Amino acid sequence: MNDAPAAGTPPAPGYRIFEDARLDARNTFGVPARAPMLVEVPDAAALPELFGNAMLRDGPVLVLGGGSNLLFAGDPEGVVVALTGRGRRIVGDDGTHAIVRAEAGGEWHDLVLWTLGQGLSGLENLALIPGTVGAAPIQNIGAYGVEVRERIHAVEAFERATRTLHRFSADECAFSYRDSRFKHEPDRFVVTAVELALPRRPELRLEYAGIGEELAAMGVDAGAARPSQVAEAVCRIRRRKLPDPAVIGNAGSFFKNPMVPVAQAEALQAEHPALPVFRGNDAGVRKLSAAWLIDACGWKGHREGDAGVAASHALVLVNHGGASGAQLLDLARRIAASVRERFGVAIEPEPRIVGARW
Repeated sequence: MNDAPAAGTPPAPGYRIFEDARLDARNTFGVPARAPMLVEVPDAAALPELFGNAMLRDGPVLVLGGGSNLLFAGDPEGVVVALTGRGRRIVGDDGTHAIVRAEAGGEWHDLVLWTLGQGLSGLENLALIPGTVGAAPIQNIGAYGVEVRERIHAVEAFERATRTLHRFSADECAFSYRDSRFKHEPDRFVVTAVELALPRRPELRLEYAGIGEELAAMGVDAGAARPSQVAEAVCRIRRRKLPDPAVIGNAGSFFKNPMVPVAQAEALQAEHPALPVFRGNDAGVRKLSAAWLIDACGWKGHREGDAGVAASHALVLVNHGGASGAQLLDLARRIAASVRERFGVAIEPEPRIVGARW
């Protein structure tokens, strides 16, 4: 990446500008991509001035976090904005719950470890999820039986059109499975900070398959486990199941688990008894295992050149080194088509796709 400010652009307080910026190292798939302009913003207070610029006010803008939940199937058309502020602090504490405020640019896993170090629980099941704090509410990240919406106290977001800062309660964020109002309106809001309500007294969630067994393998009695030990168990499971993006390019789970009506889920499970089926968000819906569906179609471990599916987990698309985003997208489309053809179930991508439509 060109690390010099754009020619002819004077230094501005609160942000830095780079021209013709390479984005290869800014996405965990490691696919090549370039932005005509990249703006790093360590101080969110600079956003009103920054978005007063006609190029950002009127043209396409991509807000980029850790690049762990997107696929560059092509180059972004306009300016890329990256918030880099990493501040975090406790802003309220009633003795039962503490309110933690974290700026959007910090690493999510670092925040989880920091909260554990402060004697707080609630995020341990979400340990080792890649990406930034700001991306967490956008995607409503979840793992091992917990979604971040359960811990959200408020989300602060900058509205581009009005150049004003808004504060949304958890209810106002319109959270659902891997979804939120911010994901639906990516060109309207820029998440700048997240506030989390975390209990002082542990409220451990250990019912998800694998956590109890992992704690036992660690020599820990689940009934006496500490939040830090649950986080360690989750990290061990994730490291075993999911490839490390630092070693092989990937964005974690590429497909969302599909939600289907109860009758369809029961019919599929009757025909395929091994298919895992979970309760959905309401009584009339069930969640199916996308990994099982993809694996049943024979895709796990599949490779075409440098584009492939992880041998350890059917949900994970991987870049073995030289794959383009377009090649990975083509593979993903064919995987989804095979699942629909065999099971009559539509699966959708979890990451945001840039430069192409799904």
